Amino acid sequence: MKNITVSDIKKNNLSLIYKLIYLSGKNSKQEIAAQLNLSLPTVSEKLRKLEHQGLITKEGYFESSVGRRAVAYTICSDARLSLGVGLYSNQIRIISTNLKGEICATSRYDLDFEDRDEYYKEVSYKIKDFILENNYLTDQILGIGFAIQGLTSVDGRKITFGKTLGYTDLSIDVFSRYLSYPCSFFHDAKCAANTELWFNKDITNALYLSIGNHLGGAMIVGGQIMMGENGHCGTAEHMQLIPEGRPCYCGARGCIESYCSLNALLDSGETIDRFFQELKNDSPSHMKKWDEYLEMLARAVNNLYILLDRHIILGGEISHYLRDEDLEKLIELTKAKAVFTDSTPFIQISSYPKDSVSVGASLYYTQEFINQI
Repeated sequence: MKNITVSDIKKNNLSLIYKLIYLSGKNSKQEIAAQLNLSLPTVSEKLRKLEHQGLITKEGYFESSVGRRAVAYTICSDARLSLGVGLYSNQIRIISTNLKGEICATSRYDLDFEDRDEYYKEVSYKIKDFILENNYLTDQILGIGFAIQGLTSVDGRKITFGKTLGYTDLSIDVFSRYLSYPCSFFHDAKCAANTELWFNKDITNALYLSIGNHLGGAMIVGGQIMMGENGHCGTAEHMQLIPEGRPCYCGARGCIESYCSLNALLDSGETIDRFFQELKNDSPSHMKKWDEYLEMLARAVNNLYILLDRHIILGGEISHYLRDEDLEKLIELTKAKAVFTDSTPFIQISSYPKDSVSVGASLYYTQEFINQI
């Protein structure tokens, strides 16, 4: 173990002060010194440094009944930005978020995926246009996270399993050669789970199921998303639900993906808006299909709960449409299959369903920046 130097201590004090202000929203020099057990001169020096770096600013004063009012310090949330790019079969979605994880700007472009350099160049140019249109400075941008429908290497440099669009073994170099920012690939379900963790600090252990056109899973342990040794921890979508059942894009048959994704629910060409509108209108065929879908989802959730014994969060596009009565029905269907009679409901709906994939892809760089200050 290396010896701790004065420089290490100073850096740690700077980090502690920034993170305290970040978590509290606003704080005074006196309160920071008291909470961190630091001297006022030390706190004053670090506050000046953080101000000089543009990371914090003075924002008014705290009320005081005696003496001089204390200056309130807060973070500059737009001092750094991260970009999240969702790559889909026929479009891309670009989002920028600030240091608080708030969405600053969004854009969508219709663009059919092609495993060709022209496609990767076009996506990169649209990202550059997005940066210019929003007047972002080069030094503001921490990095660009690409959310993909597939599994990635632990370091985010490569797509290790990407059969939905046929980009297995694709390297991040196809984008980074055109972009002068750090770039990484992230599994879309893990991105959505990352957003859930960011905005819901009460989550410690859970399985996040992102249900969109395809289904994806992410395992949360100790408030962290687990990658596993090979990057496919939490991929519940390829667990077998029905032996020798419907074919799955992975090459196997009977996977949860084949019964619980939106592709399994919707008819060819049907939109999710249309399906739930017909369901609202009590269409017999749609009601029957919805009942069958919930039955399969209950089977999958029950199996996963037996194995993991932890909360299961339903997110992704479908979470926009799930009503309280749908959740209650799913819970009852799951209870009917349960081996263990646990009284506490373990299924919940995502608290952040909108744009969670692209937001989560951007948050990886924000988290890294805050941790390294």
